[in-house]
Amino acid sequence: MKTLTLLFQTLYLGIGATIVMDIWLLILKIFKIPTLNFAFLGRWVGSIFQGKLIHPSIAKSSQIKGEYLLGWVAHYSVGIIFAFSFIFIVGSTWLAHPRFYSALLFGVVTVLIPFFIMQPAMGSGFASSKTPHPFLNCLKSLLNHSVFGCGLYLTAKLFQI
Repeated sequence: MKTLTLLFQTLYLGIGATIVMDIWLLILKIFKIPTLNFAFLGRWVGSIFQGKLIHPSIAKSSQIKGEYLLGWVAHYSVGIIFAFSFIFIVGSTWLAHPRFYSALLFGVVTVLIPFFIMQPAMGSGFASSKTPHPFLNCLKSLLNHSVFGCGLYLTAKLFQI
């Protein structure tokens, strides 16, 4: 029973942290700051299942049916996987006694995934180096992932018993 409880707590943690990140992205959109395009994420994930990992430009790659929905599913799946990875690293006792800095640090570290895997595979180069504004794009990614880390902490505090 304890394992099942931990499973659900960690699942909620990942969903909650991803929701916090989505609220952040919504705030950015309100201020007309370009944010993540989940259709491109879905296109990339869908193309992986078709055997293509690397694209010269994901925006110019052929659309995939249902890519927007697939992008959202992938977004939340990654948030959940990150939460499970975090709890694996810090231990399940963190859920009872969440610490802000460990969650924030983990969020910051997760930015390495888009910098060195996703962005190059989608044609943006390492750390957005092939985009018109690499520094700005890296800063936005870092902020997004930092907000995810804050979301881990806030979600844990919200559900703390």
